Amino acid sequence: MRRRDSIAMLGGVAAAWPLGVRAQPRKIPRLCFLTFDPGSLQSTRYSAFFEGLRDLGYVPGQTINIDYLSADGQAVRYAALAADCVSRGADVIVTSTTPLTQAAKQATQTIPIVMVGLGDPVGAGLVDSLARPGGNVTGLSSMAPSLAVKRLELLKELVPQISRVLVLSYLADPIAPPQVKALEETARSLGIKLQIQDIRTADDLPLAFDAGAKERVEAVTTTGESMFVVNRARMTELAARHRLPGAYHLAVIAEAGGLMAYQPVTTVQHRRAATYVDRLLKGAKPADLPIEQPSKFELVINLKTAKALGLTVPSSLLVRADEVIE
Repeated sequence: MRRRDSIAMLGGVAAAWPLGVRAQPRKIPRLCFLTFDPGSLQSTRYSAFFEGLRDLGYVPGQTINIDYLSADGQAVRYAALAADCVSRGADVIVTSTTPLTQAAKQATQTIPIVMVGLGDPVGAGLVDSLARPGGNVTGLSSMAPSLAVKRLELLKELVPQISRVLVLSYLADPIAPPQVKALEETARSLGIKLQIQDIRTADDLPLAFDAGAKERVEAVTTTGESMFVVNRARMTELAARHRLPGAYHLAVIAEAGGLMAYQPVTTVQHRRAATYVDRLLKGAKPADLPIEQPSKFELVINLKTAKALGLTVPSSLLVRADEVIE
């Protein structure tokens, strides 16, 4: 081959090289979603999060791969799920409970982790501060202790004569003890005695209500763990059987028959979590993304349940309710 032809050939390859680079397929990011709840992606209560991702251009199987991993209500599976996430090569991990976030953080210190409205990430040791999280964890907090107090106050407003309240709490979750402490402090000022019952499995629920009956409790509330969302049907059925008005931490529990719920507007929080994923996939560092706290809350009252319990809901509460179930 003559020198001139050789140079011309190399020139042609060089000219074609940038086009070849541009033609290479772009790597699709992988998101791993860890949840306590049984079920599948299609049955999730976090639909607003996945809708938020779609609105930002992330279409499952096309522009993002999503691994939805459920513990099926079994906390013992947390560590294995987190390890599975890491082995799948996740670019971002999204977590829906504090223990799952702890498991994910133990499994990786490099993959960004986004919390979807957890109770107290600072108190649980997940982040350094709300303003500057540090490390690889960021996302949203749900202000669990103050909301637990608010629900007790609403319960007292709805039924002023109550003096004994059954508190169901999943004390294995780090967000539970601070809520119990806040409830005990507020209960004293309201003239209420609390009956604290630690719930580890669904089978503990009937035993807890029986223990409450022996102490002649007049109402029930919970701390804000996923345990009570997963078992909401059984819990509200037991509350109805024992004729106990209840205040709960999520609207889905009121929809299942609970008397009342007070919560952050979860659809807003879940959509905001999607924006965190977007920013991280575009190069932001979790350590630099402040933890957001909710600014919008909603009160849900189930009038059908109130009627079954023989209660009249004060107009002062009804006018403040964002949703009334009839």
